Amino acid sequence: MPKKQYSISPTGEKFPLPAPAQYKAEFARLKRLAAKERRAGKEIVVVVGVGFVGAVMAAVVADTEDKKGKPTKFVIGMQRPSTRSYWKIPWLNQGISPVKSEDPGVDPMIRRCVKEKKTLTATYTYDALKLADVVVVDVQCDYHKEALGNVRNGKAEMAALEEALEIIAGKIPPKALVLIETTVAPGTTEQVAYPIMKKVFARRGIKSDPLLAHSFERVMPGKEYIRSIRDFWRVCSGINAEARDKVVKFLNEVLNTRDYPLTVMDTPIESETAKIVENSYRATILAFMDEWSLFAERNGVDLKKVIEAIKVRPTHSNIMFPGPGIGGYCLPKDGGLGVWAYTHIYGWQDDIFKMTPLAIDINDTRALHVPQLVRDALRNMGKPLAAADVLVLGASYRQDVGDTRYSGSELIVRRLAEMGAEVRAHDPYLDHWYEFEVQDTYPHQGSSKARFFDRQDKLREFKMEPDMWKAMKEADAVVLAVRHTPYLELDPDKVVKAVGGPFAVIDCFCVLDDEKIRRYFELGCEVKGMGRGHIRRIKEAVKRGTTN
Repeated sequence: MPKKQYSISPTGEKFPLPAPAQYKAEFARLKRLAAKERRAGKEIVVVVGVGFVGAVMAAVVADTEDKKGKPTKFVIGMQRPSTRSYWKIPWLNQGISPVKSEDPGVDPMIRRCVKEKKTLTATYTYDALKLADVVVVDVQCDYHKEALGNVRNGKAEMAALEEALEIIAGKIPPKALVLIETTVAPGTTEQVAYPIMKKVFARRGIKSDPLLAHSFERVMPGKEYIRSIRDFWRVCSGINAEARDKVVKFLNEVLNTRDYPLTVMDTPIESETAKIVENSYRATILAFMDEWSLFAERNGVDLKKVIEAIKVRPTHSNIMFPGPGIGGYCLPKDGGLGVWAYTHIYGWQDDIFKMTPLAIDINDTRALHVPQLVRDALRNMGKPLAAADVLVLGASYRQDVGDTRYSGSELIVRRLAEMGAEVRAHDPYLDHWYEFEVQDTYPHQGSSKARFFDRQDKLREFKMEPDMWKAMKEADAVVLAVRHTPYLELDPDKVVKAVGGPFAVIDCFCVLDDEKIRRYFELGCEVKGMGRGHIRRIKEAVKRGTTN
């Protein structure tokens, strides 16, 4: 008899994976619900994938009302029942968000749709697709890199999306709209998804074209999570006129397109390319600033002040300090999807891409400069980095959010561990750092960045420090890696007292102003900062006992 498998939630709850005998009863439950809701005039929407985007998108759709305040959609969130993610289904059916968010509206919205409005349910059976009027596809299409700093040596991971599309085509009603929200390689909708679905339709004896559409999301974690889905501009397209009309109608009903109008493209490759270019542009701006950050460090310039001086000019208001690399799910890899598509979907053999892959490569490796600064700061204090106790403050990729995907802090920890340091970390928005805790399987088998570094085995035991002040005790170095609000408010005197004496401070993201830098030097600390070459002047002024 096969061993029973479980899916364990972030809080440690164990949920047994459904047995084959349960599927029939589960589909019967969904059929009853769908029939009832359709009689009430609601459209049935199946959201495939209830992860970072899908869970909240499902709730936004389920919360949709007409002008009279009457719900217009019934949503079924569908998640494949794997040991890694099945727990999301019972959580959603209890009205609990499977996504931790700093947006105070996420939890109440999901609870409201499940418990009060009863417009949202979750399931593990693909048979739910048989009931759909609309299918929203939020299955990840990742980009697997074989090396840090070489995006060309990688590939788009299409298998999960292709498998999902084949299953969807095999079960949906012929006139169901299939909306791909996933960020995909340009050409995917027309050159990959459409042929897959058309072939499956033919096997089913369906002569009509699949009604396939694309509309990428612009989801931002943090306090504006819901608004970034519902109250934000969208781009959309359809494989044909009927699909285009249907996706426009659907998005106009579920999103705030009155204040944030839709942009409707002629073809899916245009909307797919829009997402890739949008994110590649932002990534390129950040990569461009990397070389000037190093210039600033080595030549006594404070890049923060330089950027502030430039931003007063409206045409340059979007210039940004690069920080220790860039993270989140999109910017570090989306350009790679475009580079890959040019060769692998469209078959071109010439090399037209220069800036896009270079930007990704620079951003991929920028965080590796931080351990060098830690090493240099400790050396100035007469201490080696090997066996030093280093506290990293900030694990997420972005200020005041709890999202570690592609975080620069991960590379900082990995390289410090490789160099022999003893590393611990704190983040006010995170209880777990799964990239370390389950690095053999997270986000999936063989994808961990541990493969790029030595001495990574002990990081499997890595645990987040729950108490920042206790974590500081006897630290040889403290890395200010993220501009979380609690870190911006740290008082140097209190920090030195918590540590128990002078230590090395490494500011990765302009967390410290000049006054705090000066105070750390006065207290006997050593300070280094990315892009902040003026720190040397402050140090020399403190030695002389002058103000500048």
